[in-house]
Amino acid sequence: MQFASPLVHGRLIQRYKRFLADVELDNGEIVVAHTTNSGSMKSCLVPGADVYLSPSPDPNRKTRFTWEMILINGQWVGINTAWPNLLAFEAIQKNKIPTLNRYTLIKREVKFGDSRFDVYCENEFERCIVEVKNVTLKEGEFARFPDAVTERGQKHLNTLMEVKKQGLRAVMLYVIQRMDVAYFGPAYVIDPVYAQTLKTAMEHGVEVIAMQAEVSPFGIELTRQIPLVL
Repeated sequence: MQFASPLVHGRLIQRYKRFLADVELDNGEIVVAHTTNSGSMKSCLVPGADVYLSPSPDPNRKTRFTWEMILINGQWVGINTAWPNLLAFEAIQKNKIPTLNRYTLIKREVKFGDSRFDVYCENEFERCIVEVKNVTLKEGEFARFPDAVTERGQKHLNTLMEVKKQGLRAVMLYVIQRMDVAYFGPAYVIDPVYAQTLKTAMEHGVEVIAMQAEVSPFGIELTRQIPLVL
């Protein structure tokens, strides 16, 4: 995935009210950027760190920019939660995710019961529903999810178990927008209920895939699958 227009460089001043961040641009102007990430963004908030923003094409939008990434320990970390769904969709189309390949029909945003999932795949042998989550939290060598308690995430796992029960393939896909980790696992301390629900989902046949994304000011690409450690 390549960015449609050049990003704007600045330095983070602060993030506040969950969806806003103050950023000082290179010309000294201080702007308010929209932050799509509703989580705590733990391990991703370093005042004074380099950031990149994308300009909004809508002249009527209240915030002129969207916060895309931040430089942590010399590496870019993608914090825009809007991209993982598209990254997953494009990667599945191009057969770039191990075990999620050879599908002839791939669609985004499909309903199942009272939930909406990110990707639906189909071929002559099976039907598959994929839920995608954005991961930015780093603890040592581990990427972890979630970075805040998520009842919505728990609901998605429960619905994936129902998907599997009804004979479809059910996949939980974590997109890790940072390259400075080697393993993925649930955030037991932050949301023990989610962690336990993930274990239960796997016991009921829900597949878990953790894919790492390389983030740069030019674009974001899924690069490799990393091990899941429960």
